[in-house]
Amino acid sequence: MNILTPILAAASTDTSTLSGVDWLAIALYFGILLGVAWWVVKKGKDTAADYFLAGRNLGWWVIGASIFASNIGSEHIVGLAGSGAKDGVAMAHYELHAWCLLVLAWVFVPFYARSLVFTMPEFLERRFSTSSRYVLSIVSLITFVVSKIAVGIFAGGVVFSTLLPEVHLNLGGIEINSFWIGSVAVIVLTGLYTALGGMRAVAYNDAVQVVVLICGSATLTFYGLYKLGGWHELRTICGSDMFNLWKPMTPAGVESTWAPVLEHASDGHVVKQAWYFNNHYPWLGMLICAPVIGLWYWCTDQYIVQRALGAPNEHVARQGSIFASFLKLFPPYLFIIPGMIWFALVKSNKIPEISMGGNYDAQNAFPMMVKHLLPSGLRGLVVAGLLSALMGSLAGVFNACSTLFTVDLYQKLRPNASQSQLVRTGRIATTIMVLIALAWIPVVQGAHSLYDYLQSVQGYLAPPIFVVFFFGVFWKRLNARGCLWTMVVGFALGLFRMLVDTPVTMKLKGFEGGYTEGSVLWVINNINYQYFSILITVVSAIVMVTVSYSTADPDYARIEGLTFGTSSHEDKAKTYASWDWREVAASGLILVVILGGYLYFRG
Repeated sequence: MNILTPILAAASTDTSTLSGVDWLAIALYFGILLGVAWWVVKKGKDTAADYFLAGRNLGWWVIGASIFASNIGSEHIVGLAGSGAKDGVAMAHYELHAWCLLVLAWVFVPFYARSLVFTMPEFLERRFSTSSRYVLSIVSLITFVVSKIAVGIFAGGVVFSTLLPEVHLNLGGIEINSFWIGSVAVIVLTGLYTALGGMRAVAYNDAVQVVVLICGSATLTFYGLYKLGGWHELRTICGSDMFNLWKPMTPAGVESTWAPVLEHASDGHVVKQAWYFNNHYPWLGMLICAPVIGLWYWCTDQYIVQRALGAPNEHVARQGSIFASFLKLFPPYLFIIPGMIWFALVKSNKIPEISMGGNYDAQNAFPMMVKHLLPSGLRGLVVAGLLSALMGSLAGVFNACSTLFTVDLYQKLRPNASQSQLVRTGRIATTIMVLIALAWIPVVQGAHSLYDYLQSVQGYLAPPIFVVFFFGVFWKRLNARGCLWTMVVGFALGLFRMLVDTPVTMKLKGFEGGYTEGSVLWVINNINYQYFSILITVVSAIVMVTVSYSTADPDYARIEGLTFGTSSHEDKAKTYASWDWREVAASGLILVVILGGYLYFRG
């Protein structure tokens, strides 16, 4: 520790934003990424299979690293740290969902590998109908634009506005600040290598980014704990509530959960509290809603599953998914804990430049730690990690968007389109969706927190997809009509809630104070998003079963191999033969570590 002390002490005195050494580190990093992208372009072929799925020839370690890097984007780093600085470990529920990747590895990979599909809507078409494919494609594109792309761009803007606040441009009298300059610059760079190299460029760059991302975040956590005085000091300052995963359903001071509206004193003011709003992350919502979102995201979302589809066989796809599950164990400790460290540093006045008053913004926790704690040079490495996270997540969603639009929509309308036309269409689709996402950023800016917005949007749109995939694979009797009506009804409920929330979130004229208290729209807007997500899940499940059993049985011959009940003995035997004891052991170890996390974070 004596050797490290001068280095660590230097970090606290060097509070400039970015030095020449930092810029050199960033430049070298981007040079490596562009070199990898160029190598991939020279190696690849101008075909749909190569552009969208890397020729189905990715190795297990590339698949696992790419899944992790695509998931842990800038919205996760910035958003999770902000959530940690505001709500403690509450959001770690979503990050402890590494077990969902094991469900992908052991349950869904065999079906996806046998079907040889490009997209999740394509799989749904084979299991149910063409109409289901169209509905899922359109809703998936909407989800990508309003959540993943918009949130990723916004998170990148937060990083740049914190680290480079002095950068600005004046174009024709219009002042453009560092938030928009940084966002657009990274989008252009990311879009460039994604459009040129496709899935192969995304996957191999992700493998490089994972190393920088984990090392940079671990370094920041180490420096933060040193500055604070250690783990015990963190627990003391934050208190047991911030270390508790299971939040009560009712806030402190509210006597009953079931009274329609209650009043209680808070800092001398009277605050009205509805039972259906309660704590922002109640344990009931986390217990039911969070796994639904997790299973949808990790097992059925094009954004994630596309990496597994790039494997040559189900054995490699399973290994890659298990490796991604192992990597997914790190985020609670590398992203949420730094946010809590920042909260503790500010609260204990160890960062005198920042106070808990007007200049404290939890959402800026991670970039502010980078700015105030790290020494020159190392700061550049961590900034490179932030940029790599932004680029990794955006690159993945760009490629997923282009794949969905091109394969599920354009190719259906133009079945005779050439391979080069399909690739060109995918590039154009990506550009258009980025422009739409830029226009949606003001909605993200008005949310409770960045990560909270992301989870709420997914909570509104994920339930019907979760129901049709999971029920569809495990329950062969469910048919195409049940699937279609489930998605129509479920998505209608989710989009309705989003439309109700949007004017209030954006504080549009006339909605600054929300809806009229007691009105139907006020009630809907104040229901906790997790409870509303549970409602959509229940309604979707009822519609799926009711409609299916009210109509004819599906054609079991047509869906052979797409459900457990219609898989042949040969298919099952082939899957079992590909299992390896090391994969089973690794999966078991991951489950033990997850259980340990749940037991430790109990307050």
